[in-house]
Amino acid sequence: MYRTLISTAELAAALGMGNVAVVDCRFSLADKSAGRSAHAASHIPGAVYAHLDEDLAAPVAPDRKGGRHPLPTPEEFARTLSGWGIDNEIQIVAYDDGPGAMAARFWWMLRWLGHDAVAVLDGGWAAWQAENRPVESGVPAVTPARFVPRPRPEMIVNADKALQYTASGGALLIDARAADRYRGENETLDPVGGHIPGASNYFYGQNLSDGRFRKREALAQDFRSLIGQRPASEIVHYCGSGVTACHNLLAMEHAGLGLARLYPGSWSDWSSDPSRPRGRG
Repeated sequence: MYRTLISTAELAAALGMGNVAVVDCRFSLADKSAGRSAHAASHIPGAVYAHLDEDLAAPVAPDRKGGRHPLPTPEEFARTLSGWGIDNEIQIVAYDDGPGAMAARFWWMLRWLGHDAVAVLDGGWAAWQAENRPVESGVPAVTPARFVPRPRPEMIVNADKALQYTASGGALLIDARAADRYRGENETLDPVGGHIPGASNYFYGQNLSDGRFRKREALAQDFRSLIGQRPASEIVHYCGSGVTACHNLLAMEHAGLGLARLYPGSWSDWSSDPSRPRGRG
């Protein structure tokens, strides 16, 4: 069972045995149709396409409460998985064409629904192409299956709980955004810049080297320098909208530090309420 990362060689071997479901999570905020078009043109054989806005998130509320990428209900996401031919017994592998954040969002959502046999392709689409691995085009035919969600609500923290933690020190919040956005500078995605007061900053891009995740030991050392000896249950990750934070969640588990928690609404939800405190600098 692959629970965090899988190599291109391991995925190629699994495809040959026919015991894996592959999900293409390519997506661009600048062109939200680009990922689907790229998938239709070329993808890993058998891969279905997951659209960040349509499949991995619920509609955004008019008041922005819940953030820019609110989670669908477990039942809604289970229906999506079932339509892709995914059940509770199969190994799932997700990939994208960037640093792995979209694939990590899918990975975290499967873990949230109680499915442990899910991994992210290390190096993603770029590594698969660079090694001249097989590809196909078009939309794959799938046979619907039945995915039964077994939600793990303890993996989620809402704004009220995050506020309680900032006041009590009961958990460490980690902001996955780049340092300038954490400081409240160069904000282009949300109306208000800044961070949750008391949160530390660990840019998710630090998890990678040459497009692949760094060694477990190096990741563990970096995170330990930030979290000390706190257990994963006392760590809450967030970002702008609950996507790139999943990259840090994946990196922590891959490093052997356990599965921490996510504030799905993240800064886009937090900043939608002007009564909540905001940190800058």
